[in-house]
Amino acid sequence: MTAPDHDQPEQMNYGLLGEDQSSTAEKLEKFTGVVPWSYLQPHFKSGVLYFVDPALPLVTVGAALADNNTTQVEAWLKAGDLVKIEALHATQWENTNTQFESLVVSPFVLCRPTS
Repeated sequence: MTAPDHDQPEQMNYGLLGEDQSSTAEKLEKFTGVVPWSYLQPHFKSGVLYFVDPALPLVTVGAALADNNTTQVEAWLKAGDLVKIEALHATQWENTNTQFESLVVSPFVLCRPTS
């Protein structure tokens, strides 16, 4: 039996990271959750908070952002299905207990009030 060589660093196995065969939407689904306005407020102040129409799944919009699908994102913006949160909305939610379904797709944060 030989003694371990303490001068050599242990080799790390990074295989699990490369083996994730999940789609972008499946990966994003893991980062979707329900949060209060207080969580979203800093993102609003940074100008990166967007409202997603309830007819669209958050992960669909998140996947389009992650995949840099500018044609689709621009179409949603033009149609009003994806809207940058403005002060009027923020003021409305400031003093409520409204909960939001949200998804972070850095640098953007997508949200909509829960029903």
